[in-house]
Amino acid sequence: METLAACSGVPVYNGLTDEFHPTQALADIMTIEENFGPPWGKKLVFSGDGRNNVVRSLMVISAKLGINFSIISPAALTPDSALVERCRPLFAEKGAELRISDDTGEAAGADAVYTDVWASMGEEDKKEERRRLLEPYQVNQALMDKTGRKDSIFLHCLPAIKGEEVSADVIDGPQSRAWDEAENRKHTIKALLLATL
Repeated sequence: METLAACSGVPVYNGLTDEFHPTQALADIMTIEENFGPPWGKKLVFSGDGRNNVVRSLMVISAKLGINFSIISPAALTPDSALVERCRPLFAEKGAELRISDDTGEAAGADAVYTDVWASMGEEDKKEERRRLLEPYQVNQALMDKTGRKDSIFLHCLPAIKGEEVSADVIDGPQSRAWDEAENRKHTIKALLLATL
C-alpha cells in the first residue's frame, strides 16, 4: 500500500493493513452515532485481541473524538506501548479515558461492546493458542450483561465466527448492530471518496 501511494500520483486509501483498519473505524463511529448521537463522551469497549488492526484504529479514532475507550485483553495481547503513548495525550486533551485491562468488568457502563476474530488473516497457524488465551474474553450474553445497560449495543467488523469471539445469541440478538455497521461501511466509504476526490 505504501509503495502504491508513493508511486501512484493519486490518493490511495488504507482499506485494510496488518497495522490499521481506518475505514472500518469510520463505519463503527457512524453506527454508534445512529444509536446514541454524537460520539464524544460515550464508552466503547473492545474485548479480545488488543493488538489487531481494528482495535488500533478504534484507539486512534476514539482519542481524536473524545470517546472513552477500554480494551479488555489478556496481558499477552495488549496493544503496543508506542501507539498507546501516542494516543494518551489525545485522550487527555479531549477529556476522555483510555483503559487497558484483563478484567471483563471493564465493560460496565459501555454504550457499545466490540470484538473481532481471534486469529486475523495470516495468523491462522496461531488459532489454537489464541483460542486458549481469548476464550475468557468471548462476547456472550454474560459479558453484555456486565454493561449494566439494556441499550448497550454489540459491534463486530465481520466476518464473525459464531461460538468463538462472539456467541450466536449476541450477534444474532436484539443488541447486535453488526449488520447496520456492515451497511455503514458503504456509506462511510462513499463519504470518504466524496470528501477527498
